[in-house]
Amino acid sequence: MKNNLRVMLLAAGPGLLAPAGAALAQTAPAPQPALATSAAVGLMPLSLQQAIDFAVKNKSSLLSTRLNEQTARAKVGEIKAAGLPQVNVAANVADNFKLQKSLVDFGALGGGSSATTLTQADIAAAQGGQTVNLGTVTLPREPVPPQAFAFGLQWAGNTSASVSQLLFDGSYLIGLKAAKVYEDLAKKQTQQAEIDVVEQVSKAYYSTLVARARLALLARNVQRLDTVLYQTNETFKAGFAEKLDVQRLQVQRNNLLVEQQKAQRLTELSVALLKFQMGLPQSQTVQLTDSLGAAVVDAGALRQRLGVVSATNGGGVTGLGNVPTGTAPTSGNTDAQRQQDQQTALSGARTGQLAAAFNYNNRIEFSTLETQQALAGLDLANRRAGAYPRLLATAAYGFSGSAKQPGDLFAFRGPDSRAANGFPNQNWFGFGNVGLSLQIPVFDGFRRKYQVQQARIAQQTIEKGFETLRQSIDLQDAQSRTTLINALDVLDNQKANLDLAADVARVSRIKFQEGVGSNLEVVTAETSLREAQTNYYAAIYDVLVAKVDRDKATGELYNQAKK
Repeated sequence: MKNNLRVMLLAAGPGLLAPAGAALAQTAPAPQPALATSAAVGLMPLSLQQAIDFAVKNKSSLLSTRLNEQTARAKVGEIKAAGLPQVNVAANVADNFKLQKSLVDFGALGGGSSATTLTQADIAAAQGGQTVNLGTVTLPREPVPPQAFAFGLQWAGNTSASVSQLLFDGSYLIGLKAAKVYEDLAKKQTQQAEIDVVEQVSKAYYSTLVARARLALLARNVQRLDTVLYQTNETFKAGFAEKLDVQRLQVQRNNLLVEQQKAQRLTELSVALLKFQMGLPQSQTVQLTDSLGAAVVDAGALRQRLGVVSATNGGGVTGLGNVPTGTAPTSGNTDAQRQQDQQTALSGARTGQLAAAFNYNNRIEFSTLETQQALAGLDLANRRAGAYPRLLATAAYGFSGSAKQPGDLFAFRGPDSRAANGFPNQNWFGFGNVGLSLQIPVFDGFRRKYQVQQARIAQQTIEKGFETLRQSIDLQDAQSRTTLINALDVLDNQKANLDLAADVARVSRIKFQEGVGSNLEVVTAETSLREAQTNYYAAIYDVLVAKVDRDKATGELYNQAKK
Protein backbone atom coordinates (compact mmCIF):
# COMPACT_ATOMS: atom_id res chain seq x y z
CA MET A 1 0.00 0.00 0.00
CA LYS A 2 2.83 2.38 0.80
CA ASN A 3 4.40 1.80 -2.59
CA ASN A 4 1.08 2.23 -4.37
CA LEU A 5 0.61 5.53 -2.58
CA ARG A 6 4.05 6.60 -3.72
CA VAL A 7 3.04 5.85 -7.29
CA MET A 8 -0.05 8.03 -6.96
CA LEU A 9 1.78 10.91 -5.31
CA LEU A 10 4.52 10.95 -7.90
CA ALA A 11 1.95 10.80 -10.65
CA ALA A 12 0.06 13.77 -9.28
CA GLY A 13 3.32 15.69 -8.79
CA PRO A 14 6.16 15.70 -11.31
CA GLY A 15 4.76 12.71 -13.20
CA LEU A 16 3.90 9.05 -13.01
CA LEU A 17 6.23 6.27 -12.05
CA ALA A 18 7.36 4.21 -14.97
CA PRO A 19 9.27 1.00 -15.74
CA ALA A 20 12.52 1.03 -17.55
CA GLY A 21 12.77 -2.35 -19.20
CA ALA A 22 14.69 -5.41 -18.19
CA ALA A 23 18.14 -4.01 -18.93
CA LEU A 24 19.70 -0.58 -18.63
CA ALA A 25 21.22 -0.65 -22.08
CA GLN A 26 21.16 2.57 -24.13
CA THR A 27 19.43 2.10 -27.45
CA ALA A 28 19.58 4.97 -29.90
CA PRO A 29 16.02 5.86 -30.98
CA ALA A 30 15.27 5.92 -34.67
CA PRO A 31 15.13 9.42 -36.24
CA GLN A 32 11.64 10.87 -36.06
CA PRO A 33 10.13 13.42 -38.42
CA ALA A 34 9.67 16.88 -37.00
CA LEU A 35 6.25 17.85 -35.74
CA ALA A 36 4.30 20.71 -37.12
CA THR A 37 4.01 23.80 -34.97
CA SER A 38 0.26 23.35 -34.60
CA ALA A 39 -1.63 20.40 -33.22
CA ALA A 40 -2.23 17.77 -35.85
CA VAL A 41 -5.67 16.37 -36.55
CA GLY A 42 -6.16 12.81 -35.37
CA LEU A 43 -3.49 10.67 -33.74
CA MET A 44 -0.13 12.39 -33.25
CA PRO A 45 2.95 10.14 -33.06
CA LEU A 46 5.25 11.57 -30.44
CA SER A 47 8.87 10.81 -29.58
CA LEU A 48 10.69 12.54 -26.76
CA GLN A 49 12.61 14.75 -29.18
CA GLN A 50 9.42 15.63 -31.02
CA ALA A 51 7.71 16.48 -27.75
CA ILE A 52 10.60 18.77 -26.78
CA ASP A 53 10.68 20.44 -30.20
CA PHE A 54 6.95 21.02 -30.14
CA ALA A 55 7.05 22.47 -26.63
CA VAL A 56 9.94 24.80 -27.46
CA LYS A 57 7.99 26.15 -30.43
CA ASN A 58 4.48 26.24 -29.00
CA LYS A 59 4.54 26.49 -25.19
CA SER A 60 2.62 29.64 -24.33
CA SER A 61 5.00 30.64 -21.54
CA LEU A 62 7.92 30.43 -24.00
CA LEU A 63 6.05 32.45 -26.60
CA SER A 64 5.52 35.11 -23.96
CA THR A 65 9.21 35.04 -23.07
CA ARG A 66 10.20 35.45 -26.72
CA LEU A 67 8.18 38.65 -26.82
CA ASN A 68 10.82 40.04 -24.46
CA GLU A 69 13.38 39.41 -27.19
CA GLN A 70 11.30 41.46 -29.60
CA THR A 71 11.04 44.17 -26.96
CA ALA A 72 14.83 44.13 -26.60
CA ARG A 73 15.30 44.47 -30.36
CA ALA A 74 12.83 47.36 -30.38
CA LYS A 75 14.80 48.94 -27.53
CA VAL A 76 17.97 48.75 -29.63
CA GLY A 77 16.17 50.50 -32.47
CA GLU A 78 14.90 53.18 -30.08
CA ILE A 79 18.40 53.96 -28.85
CA LYS A 80 19.82 54.03 -32.37
CA ALA A 81 17.06 56.42 -33.43
CA ALA A 82 18.40 59.06 -31.04
CA GLY A 83 21.50 59.38 -33.25
CA LEU A 84 19.54 59.95 -36.45
CA PRO A 85 18.28 63.38 -37.63
CA GLN A 86 15.26 64.59 -35.71
CA VAL A 87 12.75 66.45 -37.91
CA ASN A 88 9.72 68.27 -36.51
CA VAL A 89 6.96 70.22 -38.23
CA ALA A 90 4.74 72.57 -36.22
CA ALA A 91 1.84 74.91 -37.01
CA ASN A 92 -0.46 76.99 -34.80
CA VAL A 93 -3.13 79.67 -34.99
CA ALA A 94 -3.95 82.05 -32.14
CA ASP A 95 -6.86 84.42 -31.51
CA ASN A 96 -5.39 87.29 -29.53
CA PHE A 97 -8.80 88.44 -28.30
CA LYS A 98 -7.00 90.75 -25.88
CA LEU A 99 -3.68 91.95 -27.21
CA GLN A 100 -0.93 92.50 -24.75
CA LYS A 101 0.05 96.18 -24.48
CA SER A 102 3.43 97.72 -23.80
CA LEU A 103 4.31 101.21 -22.56
CA VAL A 104 6.08 103.38 -25.15
CA ASP A 105 7.71 106.80 -24.49
CA PHE A 106 6.58 108.72 -27.55
CA GLY A 107 8.01 111.98 -26.16
CA ALA A 108 11.51 110.61 -26.62
CA LEU A 109 10.93 110.24 -30.34
CA GLY A 110 10.95 114.04 -31.19
CA GLY A 111 11.71 117.66 -29.86
CA GLY A 112 9.41 120.28 -28.24
CA SER A 113 6.57 122.18 -29.98
CA SER A 114 7.24 125.23 -32.28
CA ALA A 115 5.41 128.64 -32.72
CA THR A 116 5.47 131.81 -34.95
CA THR A 117 6.26 135.22 -33.42
CA LEU A 118 4.18 138.31 -34.49
CA THR A 119 4.96 141.77 -33.10
CA GLN A 120 3.04 145.11 -33.30
CA ALA A 121 5.63 146.45 -35.73
CA ASP A 122 5.00 143.52 -38.03
CA ILE A 123 1.29 144.26 -37.92
CA ALA A 124 1.77 147.98 -38.73
CA ALA A 125 4.11 147.17 -41.61
CA ALA A 126 1.64 144.75 -43.04
CA GLN A 127 -1.14 147.31 -42.80
CA GLY A 128 1.07 149.77 -44.72
CA GLY A 129 1.44 147.31 -47.57
CA GLN A 130 4.91 146.18 -46.68
CA THR A 131 6.11 142.61 -46.87
CA VAL A 132 6.68 141.04 -43.48
CA ASN A 133 8.79 137.87 -42.89
CA LEU A 134 7.60 135.96 -39.87
CA GLY A 135 10.06 133.90 -37.81
CA THR A 136 9.59 130.71 -35.79
CA VAL A 137 10.78 129.97 -32.32
CA THR A 138 11.00 126.65 -30.42
CA LEU A 139 8.93 126.52 -27.31
CA PRO A 140 10.17 124.71 -24.20
CA ARG A 141 9.30 120.90 -24.27
CA GLU A 142 6.78 119.75 -21.75
CA PRO A 143 7.17 116.15 -20.35
CA VAL A 144 4.76 113.53 -21.85
CA PRO A 145 4.20 110.27 -19.89
CA PRO A 146 4.68 106.87 -21.63
CA GLN A 147 1.62 105.68 -23.44
CA ALA A 148 0.20 102.09 -23.73
CA PHE A 149 0.51 100.61 -27.20
CA ALA A 150 -0.50 97.15 -28.52
CA PHE A 151 1.80 95.49 -31.06
CA GLY A 152 0.40 92.93 -33.49
CA LEU A 153 -3.08 92.04 -34.67
CA GLN A 154 -5.85 89.93 -33.17
CA TRP A 155 -5.25 86.85 -35.36
CA ALA A 156 -1.76 85.37 -35.67
CA GLY A 157 -0.32 82.12 -36.98
CA ASN A 158 2.97 80.45 -37.80
CA THR A 159 4.30 77.23 -39.30
CA SER A 160 7.85 75.90 -39.18
CA ALA A 161 10.06 72.86 -39.76
CA SER A 162 13.10 72.17 -37.57
CA VAL A 163 15.94 69.66 -37.90
CA SER A 164 18.49 68.63 -35.29
CA GLN A 165 21.38 66.18 -35.55
CA LEU A 166 23.25 64.77 -32.58
CA LEU A 167 26.97 65.28 -33.09
CA PHE A 168 28.35 64.09 -29.79
CA ASP A 169 26.81 62.56 -26.67
CA GLY A 170 28.78 60.21 -24.43
CA SER A 171 25.61 58.65 -23.02
CA TYR A 172 24.41 57.83 -26.52
CA LEU A 173 27.59 55.96 -27.44
CA ILE A 174 27.44 53.91 -24.25
CA GLY A 175 23.73 53.33 -24.76
CA LEU A 176 24.42 51.69 -28.11
CA LYS A 177 26.70 49.15 -26.43
CA ALA A 178 24.24 48.56 -23.60
CA ALA A 179 21.40 47.98 -26.06
CA LYS A 180 23.21 45.06 -27.69
CA VAL A 181 24.04 43.58 -24.30
CA TYR A 182 20.41 43.96 -23.26
CA GLU A 183 19.32 42.09 -26.37
CA ASP A 184 21.79 39.32 -25.53
CA LEU A 185 20.38 39.16 -21.99
CA ALA A 186 16.85 38.71 -23.37
CA LYS A 187 18.06 35.80 -25.51
CA LYS A 188 19.67 34.12 -22.52
CA GLN A 189 16.53 34.53 -20.47
CA THR A 190 14.63 32.84 -23.28
CA GLN A 191 17.18 30.01 -23.27
CA GLN A 192 16.70 29.64 -19.52
CA ALA A 193 12.96 29.29 -20.06
CA GLU A 194 13.60 26.72 -22.81
CA ILE A 195 15.77 24.69 -20.44
CA ASP A 196 12.95 24.64 -17.90
CA VAL A 197 10.51 23.49 -20.58
CA VAL A 198 12.90 20.74 -21.74
CA GLU A 199 13.20 19.54 -18.14
CA GLN A 200 9.43 19.52 -17.60
CA VAL A 201 8.64 17.79 -20.88
CA SER A 202 11.36 15.17 -20.38
CA LYS A 203 10.11 14.25 -16.92
CA ALA A 204 6.49 14.17 -18.10
CA TYR A 205 7.42 11.98 -21.07
CA TYR A 206 9.37 9.55 -18.90
CA SER A 207 6.47 9.52 -16.47
CA THR A 208 4.11 8.51 -19.25
CA LEU A 209 6.46 5.80 -20.50
CA VAL A 210 6.73 4.35 -17.01
CA ALA A 211 3.01 4.50 -16.36
CA ARG A 212 2.26 2.86 -19.70
CA ALA A 213 4.73 0.04 -19.12
CA ARG A 214 3.47 -0.52 -15.59
CA LEU A 215 -0.11 -0.69 -16.88
CA ALA A 216 0.91 -3.29 -19.45
CA LEU A 217 2.62 -5.35 -16.76
CA LEU A 218 -0.46 -5.18 -14.54
CA ALA A 219 -2.51 -6.53 -17.44
CA ARG A 220 -0.10 -9.47 -17.72
CA ASN A 221 -0.38 -10.03 -13.97
CA VAL A 222 -4.17 -10.18 -14.28
CA GLN A 223 -3.89 -12.70 -17.09
CA ARG A 224 -1.49 -14.86 -15.08
CA LEU A 225 -3.69 -14.67 -11.99
CA ASP A 226 -6.75 -15.57 -14.09
CA THR A 227 -4.92 -18.69 -15.23
CA VAL A 228 -4.07 -19.67 -11.65
CA LEU A 229 -7.64 -18.91 -10.56
CA TYR A 230 -9.08 -21.03 -13.35
CA GLN A 231 -6.79 -23.94 -12.53
CA THR A 232 -7.56 -23.68 -8.83
CA ASN A 233 -11.29 -23.54 -9.50
CA GLU A 234 -11.09 -26.62 -11.69
CA THR A 235 -9.10 -28.38 -9.00
CA PHE A 236 -11.77 -27.37 -6.47
CA LYS A 237 -14.48 -28.80 -8.68
CA ALA A 238 -12.51 -32.05 -8.88
CA GLY A 239 -12.33 -32.12 -5.09
CA PHE A 240 -8.59 -31.62 -4.79
CA ALA A 241 -8.69 -28.01 -3.47
CA GLU A 242 -10.61 -26.11 -0.87
CA LYS A 243 -13.09 -23.33 -1.57
CA LEU A 244 -10.95 -21.09 0.60
CA ASP A 245 -8.14 -21.38 -1.96
CA VAL A 246 -10.46 -20.14 -4.72
CA GLN A 247 -11.74 -17.28 -2.58
CA ARG A 248 -8.25 -16.13 -1.72
CA LEU A 249 -7.38 -15.93 -5.39
CA GLN A 250 -10.62 -14.10 -6.15
CA VAL A 251 -9.82 -11.52 -3.50
CA GLN A 252 -6.36 -11.21 -4.98
CA ARG A 253 -7.81 -10.75 -8.45
CA ASN A 254 -10.27 -8.11 -7.29
CA ASN A 255 -7.49 -6.14 -5.65
CA LEU A 256 -5.39 -6.44 -8.79
CA LEU A 257 -8.26 -5.17 -10.96
CA VAL A 258 -8.69 -2.14 -8.71
CA GLU A 259 -4.96 -1.49 -8.94
CA GLN A 260 -5.16 -1.83 -12.70
CA GLN A 261 -7.99 0.71 -12.87
CA LYS A 262 -6.02 3.14 -10.74
CA ALA A 263 -2.99 2.68 -12.97
CA GLN A 264 -5.15 3.32 -16.03
CA ARG A 265 -6.37 6.63 -14.60
CA LEU A 266 -2.85 7.62 -13.57
CA THR A 267 -1.62 6.83 -17.08
CA GLU A 268 -4.30 9.11 -18.51
CA LEU A 269 -3.26 11.76 -16.00
CA SER A 270 0.39 11.44 -17.06
CA VAL A 271 -0.60 11.91 -20.70
CA ALA A 272 -2.60 15.00 -19.75
CA LEU A 273 0.42 16.34 -17.86
CA LEU A 274 2.64 15.72 -20.89
CA LYS A 275 0.23 17.63 -23.13
CA PHE A 276 0.15 20.50 -20.68
CA GLN A 277 3.94 20.71 -20.50
CA MET A 278 4.09 20.66 -24.30
CA GLY A 279 1.43 23.32 -24.75
CA LEU A 280 -0.68 20.79 -26.63
CA PRO A 281 -4.51 20.89 -26.46
CA GLN A 282 -5.95 18.21 -24.20
CA SER A 283 -8.29 17.17 -27.03
CA GLN A 284 -5.32 16.09 -29.15
CA THR A 285 -4.64 12.35 -28.99
CA VAL A 286 -1.00 11.28 -28.91
CA GLN A 287 0.92 8.06 -29.29
CA LEU A 288 4.32 7.76 -27.66
CA THR A 289 6.76 6.20 -30.10
CA ASP A 290 9.84 5.92 -27.86
CA SER A 291 10.29 2.75 -25.88
CA LEU A 292 11.24 2.71 -22.25
CA GLY A 293 14.35 0.69 -23.01
CA ALA A 294 15.55 3.42 -25.38
CA ALA A 295 14.86 6.10 -22.80
CA VAL A 296 16.90 4.48 -20.04
CA VAL A 297 20.54 5.43 -19.86
CA ASP A 298 23.49 3.08 -19.92
CA ALA A 299 24.02 2.66 -16.19
CA GLY A 300 27.51 1.24 -16.59
CA ALA A 301 28.73 4.14 -18.72
CA LEU A 302 27.00 6.56 -16.40
CA ARG A 303 28.70 5.06 -13.37
CA GLN A 304 32.01 5.26 -15.17
CA ARG A 305 31.45 8.92 -15.96
CA LEU A 306 30.47 9.62 -12.37
CA GLY A 307 33.49 7.70 -11.11
CA VAL A 308 31.64 5.33 -8.80
CA VAL A 309 31.18 1.60 -8.43
CA SER A 310 28.01 -0.40 -8.19
CA ALA A 311 26.68 -1.02 -4.71
CA THR A 312 25.85 -4.64 -5.56
CA ASN A 313 28.56 -5.98 -7.85
CA GLY A 314 31.22 -3.28 -7.70
CA GLY A 315 30.98 -2.46 -11.37
CA GLY A 316 27.45 -1.65 -12.35
CA VAL A 317 25.15 -3.68 -14.51
CA THR A 318 27.77 -4.03 -17.23
CA GLY A 319 30.20 -5.67 -14.83
CA LEU A 320 32.82 -2.95 -14.89
CA GLY A 321 35.62 -3.49 -12.46
CA ASN A 322 37.28 -0.89 -10.31
CA VAL A 323 36.43 2.76 -10.24
CA PRO A 324 37.80 4.42 -13.41
CA THR A 325 40.42 7.04 -12.74
CA GLY A 326 40.22 8.92 -16.05
CA THR A 327 43.18 11.01 -17.10
CA ALA A 328 46.21 10.58 -14.88
CA PRO A 329 46.60 13.49 -12.46
CA THR A 330 49.52 15.80 -12.87
CA SER A 331 50.63 15.45 -9.27
CA GLY A 332 53.47 13.13 -8.46
CA ASN A 333 51.57 10.99 -5.96
CA THR A 334 49.31 9.22 -8.47
CA ASP A 335 48.06 6.44 -6.20
CA ALA A 336 47.24 8.80 -3.37
CA GLN A 337 45.40 11.13 -5.76
CA ARG A 338 43.42 8.24 -7.24
CA GLN A 339 42.46 6.98 -3.79
CA GLN A 340 41.42 10.46 -2.71
CA ASP A 341 39.31 10.92 -5.84
CA GLN A 342 37.63 7.57 -5.29
CA GLN A 343 36.77 8.43 -1.71
CA THR A 344 35.55 11.85 -2.76
CA ALA A 345 33.39 10.35 -5.50
CA LEU A 346 31.89 7.77 -3.19
CA SER A 347 31.05 10.50 -0.70
CA GLY A 348 29.01 12.33 -3.32
CA ALA A 349 31.34 15.28 -4.01
CA ARG A 350 33.22 16.09 -7.21
CA THR A 351 36.71 14.74 -7.62
CA GLY A 352 39.58 17.09 -8.23
CA GLN A 353 39.69 16.13 -11.91
CA LEU A 354 35.96 16.57 -12.41
CA ALA A 355 35.99 19.86 -10.55
CA ALA A 356 38.79 21.15 -12.73
CA ALA A 357 36.89 20.16 -15.85
CA PHE A 358 33.60 21.73 -14.70
CA ASN A 359 32.81 24.89 -16.64
CA TYR A 360 30.46 27.27 -14.89
CA ASN A 361 29.66 28.92 -18.20
CA ASN A 362 27.81 25.75 -19.18
CA ARG A 363 25.10 26.92 -16.79
CA ILE A 364 22.91 29.55 -18.38
CA GLU A 365 22.42 31.20 -14.98
CA PHE A 366 26.15 31.96 -14.80
CA SER A 367 26.22 33.32 -18.33
CA THR A 368 23.14 35.42 -17.61
CA LEU A 369 24.78 36.88 -14.51
CA GLU A 370 27.85 37.77 -16.57
CA THR A 371 25.62 39.64 -19.00
CA GLN A 372 23.94 41.45 -16.13
CA GLN A 373 27.37 42.39 -14.84
CA ALA A 374 28.26 43.85 -18.25
CA LEU A 375 25.01 45.83 -18.23
CA ALA A 376 25.77 47.15 -14.76
CA GLY A 377 29.21 48.27 -15.92
CA LEU A 378 27.73 50.07 -18.92
CA ASP A 379 25.13 51.70 -16.70
CA LEU A 380 27.89 52.99 -14.44
CA ALA A 381 29.77 54.37 -17.46
CA ASN A 382 26.55 55.95 -18.72
CA ARG A 383 26.00 57.76 -15.43
CA ARG A 384 29.53 59.11 -15.56
CA ALA A 385 29.11 60.15 -19.19
CA GLY A 386 26.31 62.46 -18.09
CA ALA A 387 29.03 64.99 -17.16
CA TYR A 388 30.25 65.21 -20.78
CA PRO A 389 29.11 68.08 -23.06
CA ARG A 390 26.40 67.45 -25.61
CA LEU A 391 26.65 68.94 -29.09
CA LEU A 392 23.84 69.24 -31.63
CA ALA A 393 23.45 70.87 -35.05
CA THR A 394 20.13 72.68 -35.49
CA ALA A 395 18.23 74.27 -38.36
CA ALA A 396 14.74 75.76 -38.68
CA TYR A 397 12.67 77.45 -41.36
CA GLY A 398 9.10 78.71 -41.27
CA PHE A 399 6.51 81.43 -41.82
CA SER A 400 4.50 83.68 -39.50
CA GLY A 401 1.52 85.90 -40.22
CA SER A 402 -1.14 88.11 -38.64
CA ALA A 403 -4.41 89.79 -39.57
CA LYS A 404 -7.41 91.57 -38.04
CA GLN A 405 -9.87 88.90 -39.25
CA PRO A 406 -9.44 85.12 -39.43
CA GLY A 407 -10.38 85.01 -43.09
CA ASP A 408 -7.73 87.59 -43.84
CA LEU A 409 -5.13 85.53 -41.95
CA PHE A 410 -5.61 82.55 -44.24
CA ALA A 411 -5.28 84.65 -47.39
CA PHE A 412 -1.53 83.86 -47.33
CA ARG A 413 -0.41 87.01 -49.13
CA GLY A 414 3.25 87.15 -50.07
CA PRO A 415 5.68 90.03 -50.79
CA ASP A 416 4.28 90.65 -54.29
CA SER A 417 0.73 91.16 -53.09
CA ARG A 418 -0.79 94.67 -53.46
CA ALA A 419 -3.98 96.29 -52.19
CA ALA A 420 -6.47 98.11 -54.42
CA ASN A 421 -4.70 101.39 -53.80
CA GLY A 422 -1.35 99.88 -54.82
CA PHE A 423 0.14 99.61 -51.33
CA PRO A 424 1.80 96.29 -50.30
CA ASN A 425 -0.48 94.19 -48.11
CA GLN A 426 1.76 91.18 -47.30
CA ASN A 427 0.54 89.30 -44.19
CA TRP A 428 2.94 86.24 -44.03
CA PHE A 429 6.69 86.54 -43.58
CA GLY A 430 9.37 83.85 -43.72
CA PHE A 431 12.19 83.19 -41.25
CA GLY A 432 15.07 80.66 -40.97
CA ASN A 433 18.14 79.85 -38.92
CA VAL A 434 20.98 77.35 -38.60
CA GLY A 435 23.28 76.85 -35.65
CA LEU A 436 25.02 74.67 -33.11
CA SER A 437 23.73 73.85 -29.65
CA LEU A 438 26.32 73.04 -27.00
CA GLN A 439 24.98 71.85 -23.67
CA ILE A 440 27.50 71.70 -20.83
CA PRO A 441 26.29 70.34 -17.48
CA VAL A 442 27.80 72.41 -14.72
CA PHE A 443 25.98 71.61 -11.48
CA ASP A 444 22.95 69.40 -10.95
CA GLY A 445 22.75 69.44 -7.17
CA PHE A 446 24.90 66.26 -6.87
CA ARG A 447 22.19 64.21 -8.60
CA ARG A 448 24.70 62.55 -10.94
CA LYS A 449 27.01 61.80 -8.03
CA TYR A 450 24.35 59.77 -6.27
CA GLN A 451 23.33 58.08 -9.51
CA VAL A 452 26.94 56.95 -9.99
CA GLN A 453 26.99 55.65 -6.41
CA GLN A 454 23.84 53.62 -7.01
CA ALA A 455 25.21 52.19 -10.26
CA ARG A 456 28.50 51.27 -8.57
CA ILE A 457 26.67 49.53 -5.71
CA ALA A 458 24.52 47.61 -8.20
CA GLN A 459 27.66 46.45 -9.99
CA GLN A 460 29.27 45.34 -6.72
CA THR A 461 26.09 43.49 -5.76
CA ILE A 462 26.24 41.48 -8.98
CA GLU A 463 29.92 40.74 -8.41
CA LYS A 464 29.09 39.39 -4.96
CA GLY A 465 26.40 37.26 -6.56
CA PHE A 466 28.98 35.34 -8.57
CA GLU A 467 30.38 33.63 -5.50
CA THR A 468 26.89 32.78 -4.27
CA LEU A 469 25.98 31.38 -7.67
CA ARG A 470 29.18 29.31 -7.85
CA GLN A 471 28.43 27.82 -4.45
CA SER A 472 24.85 27.12 -5.50
CA ILE A 473 26.00 25.44 -8.72
CA ASP A 474 28.54 23.37 -6.78
CA LEU A 475 25.82 22.29 -4.38
CA GLN A 476 23.42 21.41 -7.21
CA ASP A 477 26.16 19.51 -8.97
CA ALA A 478 27.06 17.50 -5.86
CA GLN A 479 23.42 16.99 -4.95
CA SER A 480 22.39 15.82 -8.43
CA ARG A 481 25.40 13.54 -8.59
CA THR A 482 24.64 11.99 -5.21
CA THR A 483 20.96 11.62 -6.06
CA LEU A 484 21.78 9.90 -9.34
CA ILE A 485 24.29 7.56 -7.71
CA ASN A 486 21.79 6.65 -5.01
CA ALA A 487 19.08 6.11 -7.61
CA LEU A 488 21.35 3.76 -9.55
CA ASP A 489 22.15 1.83 -6.38
CA VAL A 490 18.47 1.55 -5.51
CA LEU A 491 17.70 0.44 -9.04
CA ASP A 492 20.31 -2.32 -8.84
CA ASN A 493 18.83 -3.47 -5.57
CA GLN A 494 15.23 -3.32 -6.78
CA LYS A 495 16.15 -5.18 -9.96
CA ALA A 496 17.68 -7.95 -7.86
CA ASN A 497 14.60 -7.98 -5.62
CA LEU A 498 12.32 -8.16 -8.64
CA ASP A 499 14.21 -11.13 -10.04
CA LEU A 500 14.03 -12.89 -6.69
CA ALA A 501 10.32 -12.11 -6.25
CA ALA A 502 9.55 -13.33 -9.76
CA ASP A 503 11.44 -16.56 -9.13
CA VAL A 504 9.69 -17.10 -5.79
CA ALA A 505 6.28 -16.53 -7.42
CA ARG A 506 7.16 -18.95 -10.22
CA VAL A 507 8.27 -21.67 -7.81
CA SER A 508 5.20 -21.11 -5.58
CA ARG A 509 2.87 -21.56 -8.55
CA ILE A 510 4.66 -24.75 -9.60
CA LYS A 511 4.53 -26.19 -6.06
CA PHE A 512 0.82 -25.35 -5.82
CA GLN A 513 0.08 -26.95 -9.18
CA GLU A 514 2.01 -30.05 -8.15
CA GLY A 515 0.11 -30.22 -4.89
CA VAL A 516 3.10 -29.68 -2.63
CA GLY A 517 2.44 -26.02 -1.88
CA SER A 518 -0.39 -24.02 -0.37
CA ASN A 519 -2.60 -21.47 -2.02
CA LEU A 520 -1.68 -18.97 0.66
CA GLU A 521 1.94 -19.28 -0.38
CA VAL A 522 0.99 -18.39 -3.97
CA VAL A 523 -1.03 -15.36 -2.86
CA THR A 524 1.81 -14.13 -0.66
CA ALA A 525 4.35 -14.60 -3.45
CA GLU A 526 2.15 -12.72 -5.97
CA THR A 527 1.71 -9.86 -3.52
CA SER A 528 5.46 -9.66 -2.98
CA LEU A 529 6.01 -9.73 -6.73
CA ARG A 530 3.69 -6.79 -7.34
CA GLU A 531 5.34 -4.88 -4.54
CA ALA A 532 8.76 -5.58 -6.08
CA GLN A 533 7.46 -4.46 -9.48
CA THR A 534 6.14 -1.20 -8.04
CA ASN A 535 9.44 -0.55 -6.28
CA TYR A 536 11.33 -1.36 -9.45
CA TYR A 537 9.26 1.10 -11.49
CA ALA A 538 9.73 3.74 -8.82
CA ALA A 539 13.48 3.19 -8.98
CA ILE A 540 13.44 3.41 -12.78
CA TYR A 541 11.56 6.70 -12.67
CA ASP A 542 13.91 8.04 -10.00
CA VAL A 543 16.90 7.24 -12.21
CA LEU A 544 15.36 8.97 -15.22
CA VAL A 545 14.44 12.06 -13.23
CA ALA A 546 17.84 12.11 -11.50
CA LYS A 547 19.53 11.92 -14.91
CA VAL A 548 17.50 14.92 -16.13
CA ASP A 549 18.40 16.85 -12.99
CA ARG A 550 22.04 15.86 -13.40
CA ASP A 551 22.11 17.05 -17.00
CA LYS A 552 20.51 20.32 -15.96
CA ALA A 553 22.99 20.80 -13.13
CA THR A 554 25.96 20.29 -15.48
CA GLY A 555 24.43 22.47 -18.21
CA GLU A 556 24.13 19.60 -20.70
CA LEU A 557 20.33 19.33 -20.82
CA TYR A 558 19.82 22.12 -23.34
CA ASN A 559 22.57 20.92 -25.67
CA GLN A 560 21.26 17.36 -25.60
CA ALA A 561 17.77 18.57 -26.45
CA LYS A 562 19.14 20.48 -29.45
CA LYS A 563 20.91 17.46 -30.92
